Amino acid sequence: MQVWCDFRTTPPVQELDPVFDNTLSKNGEGYSLNGNVVSYGGEVVGEFVCIQNSESYNQARAKIGLVAWLVVDFTDWKMIPIENLIAECEDSGTMLGVVVTMPEEVNGIAFALEKGADAIIVKPEDSLIEACMIAKASRMEIQPDSEPYRDDKKDSLDLIKGSITSIESGGVGERYCIDLTSLISNGEGMLIGSNSSSLALVHGEIIKSQYVPARPFRVNAGPPHSYILMADGKTKYISELSSGDEIMLISDSGQSRTATIGRLKIEKRPFLRISWENDYQISSSIFLQQAETVRIVAGVGRVISVTDLAIGDSILCHNSQYARHIGNQVSISAKEV
Repeated sequence: MQVWCDFRTTPPVQELDPVFDNTLSKNGEGYSLNGNVVSYGGEVVGEFVCIQNSESYNQARAKIGLVAWLVVDFTDWKMIPIENLIAECEDSGTMLGVVVTMPEEVNGIAFALEKGADAIIVKPEDSLIEACMIAKASRMEIQPDSEPYRDDKKDSLDLIKGSITSIESGGVGERYCIDLTSLISNGEGMLIGSNSSSLALVHGEIIKSQYVPARPFRVNAGPPHSYILMADGKTKYISELSSGDEIMLISDSGQSRTATIGRLKIEKRPFLRISWENDYQISSSIFLQQAETVRIVAGVGRVISVTDLAIGDSILCHNSQYARHIGNQVSISAKEV
């Protein structure tokens, strides 16, 4: 974590306190601000955004991945949007600098979402300098030796078999059917689950039954709390989905493609709660409607109705050791049980 001295409205001092790594000014020294443009050494490196409302917040988000530095100041609310920005900046190539005016805010910004901002920007005031010294020392103590390995976005996903450990009643709740504007192929479905560390491959309703016709555009996805993998690699809660959203379809071999949601069909239905163990010794689960037409993918070319499942059966899953924050994959400690 860096600490910048804020000289935008304060005359430069002759000697900077050692806690400062750089400065933010309007005179061309250090990181220089000209309007909303952030420069360093005469080269444009970032954008400054004063966040006052959701519109300016979205303006800041739009810069992530396009600039080296996103520098933000807040007129009021702070922690939740900062956590969101930290999550979205991770692995984007954009670093986040945050203007802080109160000493009691420094620690919160330094450790927001366990990671903190990349730079804290404060005026050269003793109370702020002391708070930054403490936060910076604490951040150095917990700094990892190396960056965690992250998967690049790709057209295929690694799928593994989990072993079902329990099948029990899941009560009654709102069941979402996700109807697409395109057809689902045999072996394809959506990655869904109650735990972001392990999502199960739920098959499309493309198999004919003697009692109901096939619905080859539909996945019976379960209740509103479940995570579902979107086309951009992020997750959403099923309750957040809407017509026009792009979702990821995955085959039993791990190949992925994008499909568009045409509508959602929501009805009260009974559920089964199906649990399994994943690679990280975490018990994962999924709630699915208790119906013969709802099927999970058990392996390549193998699909089983949830009403025929038994303990010890396989369930094809995509596992991840990373947590999720507003759908973004982040390397923080989090546990879902």
